[in-house]
Amino acid sequence: MTIAPLRPEARTASPAFPWAGLVALAVATFLSISGEVLPTGLLPEMSADLGVSESEVGLLVSVFAFTVVLTSTGLTHLTRRLARHRLVVGLIVVLAISAALTAIAPTYELVVASRVLGGLAHGVFWAVGGAYAGHLVPREQVGRALAVALSGGTLAFVLGVPLGTALGQALGWRAAFAVLAAAMALGALLVWRLLPPVAGAPRRVQAGAGGEADAGAARVESSEPRPETASIGTAHRPAPSVLGIVLSCLVTMVFMVGHYSFFTYIAPYLTRSSGLPESALSGALFAFGIAGAVGLLMVGLFLGRRPRVSVPIGMGVVAAAVAAMVFFEGRPTPSLVAFVVWGVMFGALPPLLQTRMLQVAPSRLRDIASAFYTTGFNAGIGGGALIGALVLDGPGLDALPVLYVGTAVVVLVGVVATDRLLARRSARG
Repeated sequence: MTIAPLRPEARTASPAFPWAGLVALAVATFLSISGEVLPTGLLPEMSADLGVSESEVGLLVSVFAFTVVLTSTGLTHLTRRLARHRLVVGLIVVLAISAALTAIAPTYELVVASRVLGGLAHGVFWAVGGAYAGHLVPREQVGRALAVALSGGTLAFVLGVPLGTALGQALGWRAAFAVLAAAMALGALLVWRLLPPVAGAPRRVQAGAGGEADAGAARVESSEPRPETASIGTAHRPAPSVLGIVLSCLVTMVFMVGHYSFFTYIAPYLTRSSGLPESALSGALFAFGIAGAVGLLMVGLFLGRRPRVSVPIGMGVVAAAVAAMVFFEGRPTPSLVAFVVWGVMFGALPPLLQTRMLQVAPSRLRDIASAFYTTGFNAGIGGGALIGALVLDGPGLDALPVLYVGTAVVVLVGVVATDRLLARRSARG
């Protein structure tokens, strides 16, 4: 396929690496993730105020996530022709409204309704946001761009959930959601000012188009590596395919089921099973988040260059760290060390998994691939929180980390198996 040359002004208008735009996306990601998982740090406070059990409060995470699962792909398709920039800003505004409604909702049922509204916006935001970072850079910089754009997710654990937990313990959980709503409104303004515009669904660019097609779409199409010119770093990478998208999304979903079956209820586990004082809970969550930031930095420096190797290693470290928390149960100090190690690798795994998915996704399908990835990711979050609630009410709190370890081992095997399958198909093609 011949690509029409870009006009000079299109080339000079695009910086080598769009730091400002990617940082704006990181801010939006931080706020979005903070809104989704904030209840995990406020289970006791919300349970007492709303008159429901802690497992029912945990299900608020499931409600949010399952809304994403059921609506993200359809809404992404319906909005595919809208200007991406305006869409992202509008989605953050809706998230702000959802958080404000949660803060003032007098009953559990109305809190659920506000979470549904947030889930509608969150799903489209993640589908569009992940692809947005990919549209801003050439394929070889996708891992680096995602590490920056998705750093907000890790920072949500560093600052969002811990600060929300501390604020909720001091002033009440409603104040935590009110502050989040105000921050989202400011975040929408920041994204509006700093994020460069890109086109909607990318179109194939034909020769002789006269430069009418969007420059960002042309760059995405032209970034597909050709077999005869692939570099050494991409020579053994599976060729982009729909099967690669499907398998990557399935692996991500299963991993997130295991993670959120445990992490949704991490507050009661740390205080009751690990023996951590309640006053130290927000500090422990800060430590987990800072560790996640270290993991994210590792992605940007070296792990992101070879996600096919980094993902299995990360899964193995996560399984070992959570198993250590079980082994050291009742001993706060070694349990906290294992918790921090878990945090390092969990900070690295989401951007690695999405990088892995985008590397095997055809350029023309990046938006829809990101929508399916978002669906799988949030199906894992919602399913994990739901399964965790059932385990919490059944076998009990101490069974949750055991479930997570088993899931991580299954995912480790699945990652290795799917990579080999895709590589063989690529070699035959």
